[in-house]
Amino acid sequence: MTYKFEIMTQDQAKDIAYNWHYDGEYSFYDMEADKEDLEEFVNPETRGNSVYAVTNNSELIGFFSVNKVDDKISDIGFGMRPDLTGRGNGLEFIKEGMKFVKNEYKPEKITLSVATFNQRAIKVYRNFGFKDVKTFRQATNGGIFEFLRMEYEC
Repeated sequence: MTYKFEIMTQDQAKDIAYNWHYDGEYSFYDMEADKEDLEEFVNPETRGNSVYAVTNNSELIGFFSVNKVDDKISDIGFGMRPDLTGRGNGLEFIKEGMKFVKNEYKPEKITLSVATFNQRAIKVYRNFGFKDVKTFRQATNGGIFEFLRMEYEC
């Protein structure tokens, strides 16, 4: 696949927010599962210029968000289109996203947080080279959930 990263448009944000629905326990990642996250994602002002649409041959396949914590650390979040998950595409998607973040933001360290039930994603992150830092609990989606903080040394 050839990945292209561009600032997300409003139409792309709405498509992801309202049309992307994951199966089973992964529905946790549906944008509509958390009203505050949904409102932030579909509002161009709060989304800003740090959320990127990921396309392949002009087809929307995912998104990447980058929060520059400081000059040395960038925190990322991302998602793949539901029909592409669980099919062995994750490592390539992460590799391309990490290459983009390294080139654009030049961090020394990249961090991310993932729900601990999502062992499928955690395995991909570890295979890429992310290291476990700590677990923590966070209120989201109408409850309190455990997350794993991971980091990657560039």
